[in-house]
This record gives sequence, C-alpha cells and structure tokens, in this order.
Amino acid sequence: MNGTFNNPPDIAPKVAEQAVSWLVEMQGGALSPRRQQAWEHWLQAHSEHQRAWEHIQRVNQRLRGLSSPLAHAALNAPKSSSRRHALKVLLLLGAGSALTYGLRDQLPIKPLLADYSSPVGQRRKVHLQDGSQLQLNTASSVDVRFNAQQRVIRLLEGEMHLIAAQDSRPLQVLTADGQLQPQAARLNVRQFDNRTELAVFDGRVALTPADHTGSPLWVQASEQVSFNRAAWSPPHALDAGSGAWTEGMLVAAHMRLEDFLTELGRYRRGQLNCDPTVAELLISGTYPIDDSERILSMLEVSLPVRIKRFTRYWVTVEARA
Repeated sequence: MNGTFNNPPDIAPKVAEQAVSWLVEMQGGALSPRRQQAWEHWLQAHSEHQRAWEHIQRVNQRLRGLSSPLAHAALNAPKSSSRRHALKVLLLLGAGSALTYGLRDQLPIKPLLADYSSPVGQRRKVHLQDGSQLQLNTASSVDVRFNAQQRVIRLLEGEMHLIAAQDSRPLQVLTADGQLQPQAARLNVRQFDNRTELAVFDGRVALTPADHTGSPLWVQASEQVSFNRAAWSPPHALDAGSGAWTEGMLVAAHMRLEDFLTELGRYRRGQLNCDPTVAELLISGTYPIDDSERILSMLEVSLPVRIKRFTRYWVTVEARA
C-alpha cells in the first residue's frame, strides 16, 4: 500500500479498527435507528473518533480510485460475510494499522482487475480499437476482449454508454444478468444488484437473459427494458433522463426524494441519507451531477428540508424544523 494511507500518529490502532468496523457495517446496508444512534454516540464521544472516521472515509475513497485488483475485488464483490471480512482487512491495511501487517494473505477473495474503470464522482470516455465509443459513469468498470473472431465488452459494475462501431466481427455486451448483441446501436447499460437496465437510443439490440433458453428479445430504438437472469419486463419508451449522465446531468421528473438522493449519492463520496419523514416528497428538474453540494443547497430552497452534516462524508436530508 502507498505510504499516504498510513495512520495519523494521533489515532490509536484500536480506534482506527472501530472506525473501519462502522464503515463496513454501513456499507452492508442501511443502519437500523438503534445502530445509527450507537454510531452517532461513538462518533461524538471523542474528537479522536471523529478524526478516525474522516480518515477511514478518505482511505476508502482512495482505494476506490486505485487500479489494484485487490482493492477492486474487495470493494465490489457481492455483499457477504467474506466480502465484509475482506473489506475490513483491506481498509485496515490501507489505514496503516500495525495490527494488520500480517493479514495480507488472508483475504478470501480472488483478484479482479478491470481493463477500464472510473472512480466515484467521475466519468470516463474510452475509444476502443474497433472505433466504438465507450463512456463509463461514476464507479463503473468493464473488461474488453477483442480478437479476430469476436468483440466482447463485459460490464463488471456501474453504468456504460456505448456507440457501437460497424465491424465484421459480432459484438457482445455481457452483464451479470445476460447478453446483449447491438446492431448499429447506441445504448446505455446499467448494472444493479439484482437486475440490468438497457436503454436503446439508435439501432436495435438483441437481449438474452443468462438462464433464458428461447429466442432473444429485440429492443428497438427509443425503448428501454429491465431484465434479470431469467426474464425481462415489457419494453417501454425511454425515460426522460435516460443517458443524461453522459452530459453531466441528473434529470428528475416527479421523483421521490429518497430515490433522487440515491441517484445523487452515486456521484459523491461518503453516505447520503434520506430521513423517512421526507422520503415521499417529489422533486423535478435538471441538476449538474458534478456539483452535488450545490444540488443539496438547492434542495433546502425548494423543499421543506434541511441538510444535516455529521462529517463531510455522512450527510442526511431531513425535515426542516
């Protein structure tokens, strides 16, 4: 690990490990009200806890920006006890805790190195060797395998926008849920935990879920569809905001505030939470995703909410008093 990850001298290894444990628990899913209260109590109990929390958040974001296969695998593996253990060990190693120097070989994960990736809050454009144009959204990664017979792009995580070039070799786009075969197409593909979403802007795309044995579904221009490994939902017209991220925009059309904050949270470091009392408020508009702080300030003006910051990495939108 790079020396910039070393623990600050005023943070004890025990406190650093506590901070890591809280972060791993939070990344495993939303905290219950009782656990959130316990975390807040721990955070406010001592200034050293606050320094440790801010430091481990920075370490977490730096690890996301690394090309290291170890970091990629731990941060993006499916949520499980093995994944939580791997992430905890990796974060402690990154924080420089003296208690963990001997644990490097105990990570129960297989290295995974993406050919192309983008860190949180950034987008990346890639020109592929066949002339196709690929753009990655925040926290996204792909593998690309071209040979004399075929072209294969595998979406490992996140979201991609592809303008597929004409070529004699067939093109396949693979996700965790199935296979796409674009024909003279411009498309957007987003990988969720339990499904994939496909939007087709030009051309057409043949969709075959991984466990589907029948004929593929042809998704036409101006259509989008959601699918899992077994089936697909009925195609429908493109949403108003489909692909808007490629222009640096987040479009909301009568969107629930909780859903909007979930989307906005993809583009910023740390945790962005929505209090249940304001979750059903509706929001509409077009927002620049490169300036999330500005968007949060706009929410305080347009909605009866306030922004509560425990740290710069832990922000909650709640009802205005």
